[in-house]
Amino acid sequence: MKTAGRVFTVAGEIDRSVSAHVTLVEWTGLLSKAPKDCVIVCQPNDDTIAHMGELSAEVLQYRGIRGYIVDGGARDTESICRIGFPTFCRYTVPIDVVGVWLPMSLGEPIKIGDVEFISGDYIIADPDGVVRIPGEMAEDVTAAAEEVMNTENLVRTAILAGVDPQEAYLRYGKF
Repeated sequence: MKTAGRVFTVAGEIDRSVSAHVTLVEWTGLLSKAPKDCVIVCQPNDDTIAHMGELSAEVLQYRGIRGYIVDGGARDTESICRIGFPTFCRYTVPIDVVGVWLPMSLGEPIKIGDVEFISGDYIIADPDGVVRIPGEMAEDVTAAAEEVMNTENLVRTAILAGVDPQEAYLRYGKF
């Protein structure tokens, strides 16, 4: 699976003082507020529970969300894969957010590792990793990526036509 699109950020935290009802009202509110065609990037500030599950993935997919990236956990991953909703997480765990986790900010800058994600940036994610593209650089990065892909396709075509790989590299300057 892979996904790409504009970033919509979410940050949250563990709060065991709230009821299951409150956490579910807040969680479903998050699901309702994510803009269509975005990729949600979540900094849960937690490493113990799942911040995505099958029902939430189905809701987001139905609403036109392109994918979900979380610096935390997910559950129901087989079901999420079966429905084809792009979800990227650090770990899997069966424990969900009910009664323990609240989203605290939507659309505000978040940090995952050394990378700051800002709503409106672009993101590309696949099983090899996640790449953030600042919104103001998206056109230039897209043009450069298309140029690289076109050149790699020339190399591939040449090799499949019998050109030696080293000769193809020397001819096109890419491999």
